[in-house]
Amino acid sequence: MQTTTQNETATMLTSAVRWLLRPLIRILIEKGIGYPQLRELLKILYVEVAESTFALDDNRPTDSRIHILTGVHRKDIRRLRAPGQEKKDADGHTSTLSGAIVSRWASLPEYQDKNGQPRALPRTAMGGTPSFEALVTTVSKDVRPRAILDELQRQELVSLDDAGNIYLQASAFMPRANFDEQTFFMGRNVHDHLAACTHNLLSDGTPMLERSVYFSHLGEDSVQQLRAMAEDHARQLLQALNDQAQTFEKSDQGKPDAIHRIRFGCYWFHAQRSNERDNMP
Repeated sequence: MQTTTQNETATMLTSAVRWLLRPLIRILIEKGIGYPQLRELLKILYVEVAESTFALDDNRPTDSRIHILTGVHRKDIRRLRAPGQEKKDADGHTSTLSGAIVSRWASLPEYQDKNGQPRALPRTAMGGTPSFEALVTTVSKDVRPRAILDELQRQELVSLDDAGNIYLQASAFMPRANFDEQTFFMGRNVHDHLAACTHNLLSDGTPMLERSVYFSHLGEDSVQQLRAMAEDHARQLLQALNDQAQTFEKSDQGKPDAIHRIRFGCYWFHAQRSNERDNMP
């Protein structure tokens, strides 16, 4: 059986990394984040991942072990592991909260009309009847419904009539997020996509779903027709998974094994081939 040497593995992996990092480097340069900042971030990440993933016998790795694993200088490791050096992710609370509210509004039966569409909601209601306030409290009791309503209006995801009833807009299913929200979800979505790829490369167990189709000799009209087809099927599939996951989440509530998270996504990309290398899948 043919085996792959460590050097061959490193060569193939670095070749793949060169490809996957190109779009990231492009946006970093565009937004004024240069190599020195990325270099420091990579030091932090190498230390964090080595510390969290490569412990021996559940013991916290020593500075020397992290140096051996990562190649980061010991003085940098000591600095990065010093108290008070913890790095926090950007706050995505508002983005995830709005998304959860839209998801529940679009899928829970009590918030749908007789045609299965999101129903108009009064701001408040008596006797436990559906309302926007009740919907928000199913997701979080730590934020005022008025603040969420203002944010959804800002994003043009909801509209109000003269009586104050709140309507979910079609744009809510493909929201026009601001840059902060887009970068937040880019990090989460691409992280989980790469995590699935990493699992498949390192694990001998059941591979996680990670598939795509690729064609490189298509006309503009064909591309647009395929894009419309992809968006339509993706919307239907995501809605179906969302509805089923909501049902499971309710039935799994309180179970000791209800500790798992999932993310399923779809993406589309098209561009003109710029060189012969782009002919390769």
